[in-house]
Amino acid sequence: MLHEITFPSFNERDTVYGWIYVPAAKPVGIVQLVHGFGEHSRRYFHMIVKYLSAGFIVAADDHVGHGKTALENDRWGDWGDKGPHTMMEDEHTLTGIVKEMYPELPYFMYGHSMGSFITRDYIAKYGEELDGAILCGTSGEFPGIRDGMTYLENLVEEGKGEEADPTVGAMLMGWMFARCDEGVKLGNEWICDDPFVQLDHANDPFDAFTRPTSNRAFLYFCQMIDFITGPEWAKRVPPELPIYNIAGDQDPVGQYGTGVYQVSNWLADNGNEVDTLLYSGYRHEIHNYAELCDEVEDGIVEFMMDHCE
Repeated sequence: MLHEITFPSFNERDTVYGWIYVPAAKPVGIVQLVHGFGEHSRRYFHMIVKYLSAGFIVAADDHVGHGKTALENDRWGDWGDKGPHTMMEDEHTLTGIVKEMYPELPYFMYGHSMGSFITRDYIAKYGEELDGAILCGTSGEFPGIRDGMTYLENLVEEGKGEEADPTVGAMLMGWMFARCDEGVKLGNEWICDDPFVQLDHANDPFDAFTRPTSNRAFLYFCQMIDFITGPEWAKRVPPELPIYNIAGDQDPVGQYGTGVYQVSNWLADNGNEVDTLLYSGYRHEIHNYAELCDEVEDGIVEFMMDHCE
């Protein structure tokens, strides 16, 4: 069974589009899937089906400025003007809707890439509402984030928040191509070394990948990363919340493993139970490698089942 839902965004402007997938069986729990930057939630169909097969209800939406939400509101790459916690608060609204429809079930949140940043923002404020969190392709100390934030703050102060400076994307993410030996043709090679995954991502009409992102949205992106970085962030997370932190060891977003362990150590020092797993030889989208996706998803399901009791 599938529910398509809508709800007003925290930005007080957009309508967010979301979906609740329900297995044809007695559900064992709920997992909320939080997608990454420039993509949309239907890029996770394989994972959604795996969760459904394991008995989990799956909730997902397309963030403001992304996917069907951007299409219906005609606001690609624009997050509104209500600050860096907009997407996190939208995810909390979705949680409330799902819990009202399906109460008293164990509740988990899975976030990939920027979705993991949103999840980290979420657990610092609403972590007590979850039974576990899965971080996939997350980042430690994000290179160049302070300089990028200063540059963007100046643009917004100059009244250019609605514009899209074409140099910002390369400024914030250009370093991610350092180990892409095949060269840069599409501009997304760092996500996966499978050329078919690269082409699918680049040509997806629901992706915001090829569309400009506003200076204000990029500023909020930087501010969100700054907020979730360091031991002070981890201290806001309930220490009883279990965490599963996974990535490829060739993922530049996770600083080739060092940033992933950095996040795990911040949380472990806070008292959290953290399971960390790096997949050797794989880039950012470990869930989109044909030979690896089942193993990745099986590990996530096992983590959730272990914490459903």
